[in-house]
Amino acid sequence: MTTRLDLTLDRKSRTALSEQIRLGIAAAIESGVLVPGARLPSWIDLATQLGVARGTVRQAYERLVDAQLVDASRAGGTRVASQAPAPRPLAAAARPLQSDLQSDLYQHYLPGPAVFQNGVPASDCFPATLFARLRARAARDEVEAPAVYPDPRGEPLLRREIAAHLALSRGIECQPSQVFVTAGFTGALGVTLHALGAQGARAWVENPGFLPSRRALALAGVTTVPVPVDACGIDVDHGERLAPDATLALVTPGQQAPLGFTLSLERRMQLLDWANRAQAWIIEDDYLGEFQLKRRAAPALASLDRAGRVVHVGTFSKTLSPTLRLGFVVVPPALVPRFEDIVACMGSAPGPAVQLTTAEFMRDGHYLRHLRRMKRIYAARGDVLLQALASCGLPAHAAGLGVVVPLPDGADDKRIAREAYPYGLAPAPISAWHCDATTARAGLLLGVATAIEHQVPRACERLQQLIHHFA
Repeated sequence: MTTRLDLTLDRKSRTALSEQIRLGIAAAIESGVLVPGARLPSWIDLATQLGVARGTVRQAYERLVDAQLVDASRAGGTRVASQAPAPRPLAAAARPLQSDLQSDLYQHYLPGPAVFQNGVPASDCFPATLFARLRARAARDEVEAPAVYPDPRGEPLLRREIAAHLALSRGIECQPSQVFVTAGFTGALGVTLHALGAQGARAWVENPGFLPSRRALALAGVTTVPVPVDACGIDVDHGERLAPDATLALVTPGQQAPLGFTLSLERRMQLLDWANRAQAWIIEDDYLGEFQLKRRAAPALASLDRAGRVVHVGTFSKTLSPTLRLGFVVVPPALVPRFEDIVACMGSAPGPAVQLTTAEFMRDGHYLRHLRRMKRIYAARGDVLLQALASCGLPAHAAGLGVVVPLPDGADDKRIAREAYPYGLAPAPISAWHCDATTARAGLLLGVATAIEHQVPRACERLQQLIHHFA
């Protein structure tokens, strides 16, 4: 009996279609989904099923034969080799491109795109043609310009556009001189920690919270103090009891990562009051702050700061594309000279072309229109995802641009996530966001942006099977 293959091809991927087919079949064989002797569809039938050229499938089959994973004959057709590798944990074959990586930090750099992948916008909705035209013109202007060093603070035009946008959308009144352009969020955080002289300090961090941020603090010589998060955001009273001598707090007030809660006004005022009394600094990671899907986004924490204690960090990775590597920092006026010195010596702003492209995109109104459109799309995708999970009998609730699927106590959410990778799914294990095992709760965080509607039902069914098997 011929086995029908459940393969999904990404026609926008840089990986050739024949290679995607080969990898999909090889993963099914190595995981035991395709058993020795199972007959594969003819390359003509599979080409029709997938909507690709026959030669594309034939090339994939030939490579599988060369790897001795399948046997091909005129009489018997194409079958899984009788001596095919014994089934092994899917995680061993799940990440062939990053087998040398030992750190959990690299989960966000999974080969993508993948369904439920977190931390990336919907690439299928990006205005690529328009942005490419603007970028081509900016690149031409860049190479034709005089050979001078660019401003390490960032291009003046982009800094003006960011300041104007923040005043309109995040309630932050600032001058362009307070805006510093960086290489994404990580570049912004690194510059900030240097400028604040954070080495040796104690810092409140959210628990659960973003692992790379905690690790960045540790690498900068900062002692992190996990502070629990509830429906109102970070528990300031608890933080003061745990570490009254802390001089730094790293928070995600707009949409807490990963739970999606917005820091309440009462907690915001508490946090600002603490920072003022303790002469402490607050680093506001404006993670998805603009993407409130059901209501108007709350103003940024920095908009309430009257004592100059908040450093606001933003990025275009979640709204446009992480490939731009474009972030920014808005600093209180008193810190401007210090940041100017730091970026002049250690800055990491991207080249002028990408900055000027983004500035023109913002100046002509495309950026605001893009944000409004994406909010509608993400809201629709979130609804479809919640309905599909309910149909599969999986409890779930919305969490910002994600959906949380709680798992039973003791479930290994990290293993379930690893087992999902070969199927083109990239849920994030919630336990990895917790600071220690004693507070960890098992669950999966599903990204809404990459949950394309027609892929969601099948993806949820596969996820339900994995949870049933491994939870």
